Amino acid sequence: MSTHRKLTEKKIVLASHNAGKVRENAALLAEYGVEIISAKDLGLPVPDETETTFLGNATLKAVAAAKASGMVALADDSGFSVAALDGAPGVYTADWAEQPDGSRDYKTAMTKVEKLARHAPDRAAWFTCALVLAWPDGHTEGFEGKAMGEWIWPPRGERGFGYDPMFVPTGGAQTFSEMDPEEKHKISHRANAFAMLAEACLKD
Repeated sequence: MSTHRKLTEKKIVLASHNAGKVRENAALLAEYGVEIISAKDLGLPVPDETETTFLGNATLKAVAAAKASGMVALADDSGFSVAALDGAPGVYTADWAEQPDGSRDYKTAMTKVEKLARHAPDRAAWFTCALVLAWPDGHTEGFEGKAMGEWIWPPRGERGFGYDPMFVPTGGAQTFSEMDPEEKHKISHRANAFAMLAEACLKD
């Protein structure tokens, strides 16, 4: 008998103002007949990510959105890690791209990774995605997926975002940014985390 709580609601809040995340998660949930409305559409603030783990930050965002909206909320927190940098940038993935004017420039962030790790023999890298469902009563279900591979330089491809142009998944030849989006979604960290969530909370 599963101890996970099943999602019975057909409309939930996505605790994100990121249009890309809204699109990706909406596509994943549509298969299960679940619709999403974004925190942005509801005018909900996104709390500061003060935790030191992906699951911690995703939980913080999901719980805040569930309490503010009175609906079940889904949040994700994801990032890029490099073995030679002891897992950095990790939960600070977006911070490494932060510019003085508040915008984010991932070319700068990727250059920083290369500069710090260029002399290390270990090229291992991975993406992590934590997905958390939160109910208004405070109950949460959390899942974490990974995509393993290595970082390359110079970056390649125009299809991805973030650190995708410098990441080649294990067994592949193309970067996440060169791959067909549908192919990437089959093996991505978000797809892995979502498969766990679906198994636990969406399937009968």
